[in-house]
Amino acid sequence: MRRLLSEILQIGLGILLASIGLKMFLLPNHFLDGGVTGIAILLSELYAVDISVLLLIVSIPFLIIAWHKLSRRIFIKSVLSIIALAVMIHFENFIAITDDKLLIAIFGGLFLGAGIGLTIKNGAVLDGSEILGIFLNERLGISIGKIILFFNGILFTITALLLSVEIAMYSILTFIVTAKVIDLMIEGFEDYVGLMIVSAEHQMINEALVSQIGTGTTLYKASGGFGKRGPQAEKEIIHTVINRIDIRRTYRLIERIDDKAFIIEFDVNAIKGGMYTKYLTKEGLKKLTPQAKTQGE
Repeated sequence: MRRLLSEILQIGLGILLASIGLKMFLLPNHFLDGGVTGIAILLSELYAVDISVLLLIVSIPFLIIAWHKLSRRIFIKSVLSIIALAVMIHFENFIAITDDKLLIAIFGGLFLGAGIGLTIKNGAVLDGSEILGIFLNERLGISIGKIILFFNGILFTITALLLSVEIAMYSILTFIVTAKVIDLMIEGFEDYVGLMIVSAEHQMINEALVSQIGTGTTLYKASGGFGKRGPQAEKEIIHTVINRIDIRRTYRLIERIDDKAFIIEFDVNAIKGGMYTKYLTKEGLKKLTPQAKTQGE
C-alpha cells in the first residue's frame, strides 16, 4: 500500500511538471515536442482545437495497442495519467515567463522530460510513441529508439512544411532536451560502466580494485583461448562495475600493474545490490575529497 501511494504521488508530480512545461513554455510560444504530445500540439495549432481534448483523442490508438501489449496495471495507470494531464492542461492558468526561444526550448523540454520520465519510472506512460515502439519492435524487430526517431522525424518534417522551419528546428531541440532528461530521470544521474579484465596479474589487480577504487569484483575461470601472444592458459577473469567518474583512475591503476592487460568496457543500464560507490551520497562524496583521492592513488 505504501509503495502504491508513493507511485501515485510521484506520478502526480510528474503530471504537474509535464503540464508546467507545456503551459508555461511550449504552448504559449507554439513549440512542439515529439511523440503524441507533439501531434496534439500540431493539430491544435492547425485547427484551433483545445489541446487537452486532442491529447485524449490522439492517445486512443496508442492506448488500444497498450491494452494488448502492456500489463493491465500499467494500462490503467497510463489511462488515468493521460486523463489527469489533459485535465491539468485544460484548467491550468500558468503565465509564460519568457519569450526567449532558446530558453523556451530548453526549459520546456526540461520540465516535460522530467514529468514524462518520473511517470515512466513509476509504471505509467504519458506519451504513446513508446508504446508504438514496443509494438513495432515485437512485430518487425526494429529497435524502439529507431522507431521513435523515425516517428518524430516525420512529425518535425510535417511541422516544417505546415508551420515553419524555425518552429520545427526549435521543436527538435525541445525533443532532444526532453529525451535526455527522460533518460536521466529513469536511469539516474550517476553513470556506471562494466569492466572485464583479463590479465596474468589478476590477483594484484583484483586487490587494488577493492582497496583503492572501492568496488566489488567477481572472478571467474577461463579455460583457455587464443590471444595476441598465442594460445592462452587457464586463468581468472575479473568482472566489475564502477562509477564512470572512476574510469580514468581505474585504467591507470591497471596499467601500473599490467600494461598488457586486456580490458573490455561496456555500458551498464541498471544495477541493484552488490558493492559499488554512489557519489551522490555523503559516504560517496567523501571519496572525492582531495585527501581521500590521494590516499586512493
